[in-house]
Amino acid sequence: MTPDHKTKLARAASGLMSKPIHAILLASIALLLTPSLNSFVMADEVATVPSNAPVCDGAAPWPTMFAPRSAPAQEILNITWLVIGIVGALGIIVMTMIIFSIIRYRYKEGDDETEPAQIYGSNPIELAWTILPTLIVFVLFMVSARGIFEIEKETPPEGSLEVTVVGHRWWWEFEYPEYGFVTANELHIPIGDDGTPIPTFLSLQSADVIHSFWVPQLAGKTDVVPNRDKNHLWLQPNMAGKYLGQCAEYCGGAHANMLITVIVEPESEFKKWVANQQKSAAVVPAATKGRHIFERTACINCHTVRGTVANGTFAPDLTHFMSRSILGAGAAPNNPKTLRQWVFDPQTIKPGCDMPAMKLTNEEIDLVCDYLETLK
Repeated sequence: MTPDHKTKLARAASGLMSKPIHAILLASIALLLTPSLNSFVMADEVATVPSNAPVCDGAAPWPTMFAPRSAPAQEILNITWLVIGIVGALGIIVMTMIIFSIIRYRYKEGDDETEPAQIYGSNPIELAWTILPTLIVFVLFMVSARGIFEIEKETPPEGSLEVTVVGHRWWWEFEYPEYGFVTANELHIPIGDDGTPIPTFLSLQSADVIHSFWVPQLAGKTDVVPNRDKNHLWLQPNMAGKYLGQCAEYCGGAHANMLITVIVEPESEFKKWVANQQKSAAVVPAATKGRHIFERTACINCHTVRGTVANGTFAPDLTHFMSRSILGAGAAPNNPKTLRQWVFDPQTIKPGCDMPAMKLTNEEIDLVCDYLETLK
C-alpha cells in the first residue's frame, strides 16, 4: 500500500472515531477493498500502480449498510436497529441488575457468615422470564419474516430493469437482455431524472463456484450458486452515485479483488450509456497494428470484442472496455498506466487471476494498449 493510500485511510478513520460502529466497519472494509498495490518492475523500467482505487460517492465514501440508498437496504437497516434496540435494552437491564446486586449485597463489616434464606419456586419470576423472552422472539421473528418476504421478490417489480448477473472467478458479468448486450464489472442502473426511484431486478447465477453479491448501501447479500436455479435480488436506489460492493463468499485466491461497482445515474444518462454499449467496437485506422496483434494472440479465445473475430466468453467483454473506470474488477483504476502494466503481467495487479502474462515485447504492448484505448 502506498503512503498516500495509508494517509487517506488514516484521515478517514480519524473522522469516524466518534462513531464506533462506522470505525469498525471502515477497518473491516479497508482490508477487503484495499488490494496490495505495491511497486513492481516492468521490463526495463519501474512502475507503481496508482493508489486511487474506486471509491463510493453515493452519500458515503465507503461501503456501509448504515447509509442505505435503496428500499431493500433501508428495510434491512430498520430491522437491524430494532434488534440492536431490543438486545441493547435487555443488556442494560441485566447489567444494571448485576451491578445493583454487587453493590447492594456486598459483604459488610459485621455481617455474619451464615447463608441467607434461599427462595425457590417463585411463579411470578418464572412466568416473567418465560413469557417476556417468548414475546421478544415472536416479535423479532415476525418482523424478520416480513422483511425477508418483502426483500426476496421472485418476480420483477413493475417497470423494473432486468439484468442477469453471472459470477466468475474473479469478476462479474452483467447481461442486459432487454437491450441485447453484455458488459462486465460495472453495473449501470437508472434513477428518474427527477430522482424518482426505478427498480432493478437482478437474476444471479455462477459460472464456477459459489460467490455472493453484496452492495451494502443498496441491498443485502445474495449467494450466487452454480448448477442450480437463479437467485434473485432487486435494487431501488433513491440517489445517483457510485456504490461499491464485494463478493462476500470466499471463492479463491483473488477473492479480495472481486469488487462490485454499481453506477446509479439519471435515466437520460443511462439511455445514452445503453446506446453506446449497443454499438460494435470502434474501428480506428491508427490502431490497426495493435488490433492485429490482439487478434493473433490467445486474447481472442477468452475475450469478446463485437465486430471482430474475438468471441471468447471466459473473460470480460472488451467491446467498450475503456468506458469503465476500473480494471481487474476493481483491483486498480482503468487508465493508460495501469492498462500497460496489466497487459505486461496481470499478476502484478491482481495476484491469482486467470489471465497470464502474454510475453509481448514493449513495442507490442504499446500497440495493443493503443488499440484497447480506442474501445470506448
